[in-house]
Parts: sequence; structure tokens; C-alpha cells
Amino acid sequence: MNRRRFTWAAVCAFFGVAVLMFLRFFFPRTLFEPSPRFRIGQPSDFQPGVDERFRQSHRVWVVRQPEKLFVIFARCTHLGCTPNWSETENKFKCPCHGSGYDMEGRNFEGPAPRPMDRAHVELDAEGQVVVDLSRLYACPPSGGCGFEQAESFVTLSGTRS
Repeated sequence: MNRRRFTWAAVCAFFGVAVLMFLRFFFPRTLFEPSPRFRIGQPSDFQPGVDERFRQSHRVWVVRQPEKLFVIFARCTHLGCTPNWSETENKFKCPCHGSGYDMEGRNFEGPAPRPMDRAHVELDAEGQVVVDLSRLYACPPSGGCGFEQAESFVTLSGTRS
């Protein structure tokens, strides 16, 4: 009698789990990602050089040069790893396969086929820098880079060149 009860309990448990798995199909998991458009602050909030504050949260570096400010998307163009900024060597270095990029994101060593992408940046009405990762500017491997487009950087005087 105990064996019969155990067998029926096992069969019912099996079908119960199967029904639960079937019902789980109708409630898909949802991935919530941060907005591709976000504010990073005033241009005066950034010191000259590479700022890594937003690398973890948005996977970008903010680079301030004397005349302009731009945002580099932190993805190696070889296989998509996140490079590291080396202050002492003044370059981005990919830990996966050794690609090297200068401060502007242009590749100069390793297997990377082209420079890293830049994000669209603009100033809003309050003077805040707004980054839009849904609009990336890429350079083809052969040249003809779009980094000099007015939307890929913000001039520090407040006007675009």
C-alpha cells in the first residue's frame, strides 16, 4: 500500500511541476536596462583628461580636451571587451587581446580593426551634457572617421564648431 501511494505521489508531483513550467512560459522574464539617453553634468564638472565615473553604470568614458568634450563608448572593436584606461601610459588597453587606443579612442596597436565608437553628445537648455548611446559614431577601418561631426563632441565655449 505504501508503494502505491509513493508512486501516485511521484506521478502527481511530476505532472504538477510540468503544469507549473507550462504556466511559467506565459510570464516572460524582463530585462530592465538603463536609458540610452542620460545627463552627466556640466562641462565644468570634468577635469582635462579621461573621466571614468560612468564606466560601470553606463559603459562610457568622458574625455575633456582643452577645446572640446566627448564621450567614448567603452567597447573594444575587436571582440567587445571593456578596455581599461591607463593613466601612466596615457592609453586605453584592452585586457582580452591587447588592443591599444589613444585618448581619442583611435586604435594604434593590437588586433582592433577600427577606433572605438563615440556617443552623441549635446547641451540641453540648462547647460547639462546629455549623452545618447542610441546614436553612436563609428569610424570605418579604411578611414574617413566621423569624429569631427558636430554631434560627436561639445565645444567648451558652448557653441559647436
